[in-house]
Amino acid sequence: MTETSGTSETGGTAGESRANDEVWIVGATGRVGRGVTARLAARGLTVVPVGRSRERMVAAGAEAGLPADTKVVVADSAERIADEIVRERPRVVVNTMGAFAATAPLIARACMPGGHYVDQANDVFAVEGLLALHDEAVRAGSTLVTGAGFGVLATEAVVAKLCDGRPTPHRVRVDAVASVAVEAGVLGAALAASIMDALTAGGRRYENGRLVTSRLGADVQRLAFPDGESAKSAGVASGELIAAHAVSGAPFVTATSALAPTAPLMRALLPPLGRLLSVPALRRLAVDRLGRAPIKAAPLPRKHSWGMPSWSGRTAPGTRDGSAPATAWTTRPTSPPPSPNCWPAVAAAPAPGHRQPPSGPTWRQPQAAPSYWTEQS
Repeated sequence: MTETSGTSETGGTAGESRANDEVWIVGATGRVGRGVTARLAARGLTVVPVGRSRERMVAAGAEAGLPADTKVVVADSAERIADEIVRERPRVVVNTMGAFAATAPLIARACMPGGHYVDQANDVFAVEGLLALHDEAVRAGSTLVTGAGFGVLATEAVVAKLCDGRPTPHRVRVDAVASVAVEAGVLGAALAASIMDALTAGGRRYENGRLVTSRLGADVQRLAFPDGESAKSAGVASGELIAAHAVSGAPFVTATSALAPTAPLMRALLPPLGRLLSVPALRRLAVDRLGRAPIKAAPLPRKHSWGMPSWSGRTAPGTRDGSAPATAWTTRPTSPPPSPNCWPAVAAAPAPGHRQPPSGPTWRQPQAAPSYWTEQS
């Protein structure tokens, strides 16, 4: 594999044309990065791994089926990656490196003009931060896509399906229940930073159309799935929340995740822990220590990953209280993992002007097509 590196300044001129059709995978040696690399390479795209270690990228590229002479880009920070994007000018950049609230705006802006950007952010601040660049991206002829993982795609797509042909709902709840096998190794700085972001952000929900603070771990509920399995979920500040509100227009929206703590003791400890970790020095220490923590391999906790949106309105006819609640399910078998299967449909064919996380392109792609069970009363 060939290697590039450089230190040119981030900038770019509006309207400057793109020089190549490369698709860069930032974080190509991680679990999701490896999966996306392999699937995009299988589609015949020119895939370029981007990361800190040339040796690890060479090994991951060989595992993904990339040619031996594939270019790799060595860069040890988001700033260096942005510099390389401006210098090399790839057509699409797929960001799997994490810490999206900090890395997404920097890398996305480096893709402009004319280049396109995709990430799997799933926290409120990162998703809102990228969506805030919409007007800038339209002027630059660039597509910026956030929330391209299974969680946002699965729940947003089904909310859109539930709302189709119905009045604007009064209340929407989305429950994201991912089932993911754990690889042995260390937790990693990117995931550690995401955990710290969730703890310090606390909970969020929409009330009367406004995004307001709520308790992290609120709204605990045990969910029973159509395949007979079950899991608990609790409230989080997530990309699913932003997407569900945007696509439904409902004034009241809550979002939960099976990854949020549901035990009473843990939920009681979350607010003081979040305040403690908001101290910058303590947060940096916690991210460093947690990122180095060893983790053991673990099998899939459930056969499927699930997304469950619930819809209720005030004005639909035919019910005693004037509401017509409906619940829908979307599922994805967990082998192969769902997120890498969602990404290729998004990264392979971006189109300028997308504002929200994409339900359209992935809805029509076989890789992301969900199965549905719907109950309505």
